[in-house]
Parts: sequence; C-alpha cells; structure tokens
Amino acid sequence: MTKGGSPALRALRANTGETMGSSLGTLGRAVRSGLEATRIAVTDAARGRLQSREALRQAWFLVTVTTIPGLLMAVPFGVIVSAQVGNVVHQLGANSLIGAAGGLGVIKQGAPLATGILLGGAGSAAIAADLGARTIRDEIDAMRVMGIDPVQRLVVPQLVAMLVVAPLLNILILVVGIVAGYIAAIAALGVTPGSYWESFGGFASSADVWLSLVKSVIFGYIVVVIACQRGLEARGGPRGVADGVNAAVILSVVTIAVANTGITQVATMFLPTRVA
Repeated sequence: MTKGGSPALRALRANTGETMGSSLGTLGRAVRSGLEATRIAVTDAARGRLQSREALRQAWFLVTVTTIPGLLMAVPFGVIVSAQVGNVVHQLGANSLIGAAGGLGVIKQGAPLATGILLGGAGSAAIAADLGARTIRDEIDAMRVMGIDPVQRLVVPQLVAMLVVAPLLNILILVVGIVAGYIAAIAALGVTPGSYWESFGGFASSADVWLSLVKSVIFGYIVVVIACQRGLEARGGPRGVADGVNAAVILSVVTIAVANTGITQVATMFLPTRVA
C-alpha cells in the first residue's frame, strides 16, 4: 500500500476536497452578494434613489406567476392537513381540537413552506433566467463598462420586489388554506363551526402569524440571493443559463427546507404553542 492510500482513494479525496471548496466558495459569494445588495437597497431607500418603478414591475411579475399556483396549492394543502390531523384527533375523541391543530399546521408550517417553494420554483427560475440571459449577452459587462452597477440596477429591484411579494403570498395561502381546512372539517369530520373556530382562536395567536410572515420574508430573501448569484455567474451560452436556472431552483428549495427546520426549532424554544 502506497503512502496516502491507493490512486483511486487519493483521487476521491481530491475530488471531495475540490467539491467542498467549490461549494464553500459559492456560499461565500452568495452571502457577499446578498449583503452587498441589502446595503445598496437600504442606502438607496434612505437617499430616495430606489428603483421603485423597476421594483414594482418585478413585483407584479412575481404576483402573476405565483398567485394561481399558490391558490391551487393552498386548497389541497389545507384539506390534507385538516383531514390527516382531524382523523387522529377524531380517534382520540377530541374533535374540539381539530380547528387548533389544522389551523396551526397551516399557519406555522404550511403557508410559509408553500410560499418558499413557489418562490423558489417559479420566482428563482424567472430571476436566474433573466439575469443569466443578460450575462451571456454581455449586457452585465457592458453595464460595468458604462459605470452602472448591475447589482444596484438589477439585483436590488428584484430583492425589494421579492420582500414585498413574499408576505403577501404567504397571507393569501394562509387564508385560503385555513378556509379549505375548515370546509373539510365541517363536511367530512362532522365538526361544528363554532367548535372549530373556538379551538382555533384558543390556541392560535398573533405571534404565530408574525412568525409565518417572518419565515416567508426570510425564504424570499434566500430565493432572490441564490437566483441572482446563479444568474450573474452563468457561463457557456444557453446551456449555462439552463444550468444556472436548475441550480437556482434546487438550491433555493433545499436551503429553504434547512432554514425552516432551524427556524422552527428556535421558535419552538422561545415561542411555545399557547394553551387555551
């Protein structure tokens, strides 16, 4: 056995180290670009130089591509949560708690996760494709040559638009999901309307809604940072744009899932569920 192992083992170690180094480098660039975009957005907003028209245009685009899918996702999600949780609660003989269990499930987990997945799918794909196409056409380099900061001109409006649309989409999914769960509980499980809303109001609180909104904003921020970073680093023509879009969608969804787990654990420690 040669020192350091066989050639195949050494090659595997080298590839693993290279992959980890590349992943850490990508993470570092994404964090740096996110901080830079945030700093520029805050500075421009304070000075009244924010690209508000472009931000509104991007926000409207995000609304058009996520509203209908959000509604279509919220209805079955609310029904599934209410049916699954309701069956367990019904077997335990605690039908009066179905409203609390189903409603809290939609508020704390369903609505923000659905928002993040929609934005990470449709939103990140659109952003990465737009910036990637501009990059391979050398528009980004041309802007730098003309003294125009592409982050200020292109990334910041995307960031502002995402942070505006994310909580609005979250509220839409939250309301529709709760109503769908309510209808399912009344129609399929025989729960009385008064009992449903009484248990829901007894356990849910405004802190739960604020936590859901904060989650959606964080998820939107993650999506726009990853999508912009992958779009601005697109190389190799149309194939590079397609690879950047795929990477943006996958990384957004995976990062949102990991972030949701961490946020949920922290929220559980500091904001326990209120008992009526």
